Amino acid sequence: VLHAGDRVLVEGPSGGGKTTLASLLSGARRPSAGSLRVLGLDQHTIETDDLRRAVASAPQFYRNHVFAESLAFTLLLSRPWPPTQAALVEAREVCEAVGLGPLLSRMPAGLYQHVGETGWQLSHGEKSRVYLARTLLQRAEIVLLDETFGARDPDTLFRCMSVVEKRARTLVVITH
Repeated sequence: VLHAGDRVLVEGPSGGGKTTLASLLSGARRPSAGSLRVLGLDQHTIETDDLRRAVASAPQFYRNHVFAESLAFTLLLSRPWPPTQAALVEAREVCEAVGLGPLLSRMPAGLYQHVGETGWQLSHGEKSRVYLARTLLQRAEIVLLDETFGARDPDTLFRCMSVVEKRARTLVVITH
């Protein structure tokens, strides 16, 4: 049972079902049997769009994507497009908070710099923080982070966790 405001750590060995649990909670997979309730409602009765608004997920790195579009597009994927000025300010604030300020200052077009396959090349750590920022910018009731902090140096880890603690209403962190 997960209550509003909870901070839950799910850990276990590889193959133990952690990512399956994340897929079920986020709605990427539907339960084949039994009942899974989200916000007090059986997941089968919740519209997919409503579930996606309620649960924001940063899947494992290999299941996540930076789009061959602007960084703003990648970050604000869950928001109306084109973005409002307030959304852009919030995106910049979250990026700076998770340590992406130097990246933004190096990119000639800032948040409008094209990234991805043919655009600006991001390091593994930068991509991971973009995924984290995008998840937090969804403003969901539940934030689900699957192996998000695995390859972080201690300073970046604490910095990112501090941002997550401030911005996530209810948090589930999965790690092995």
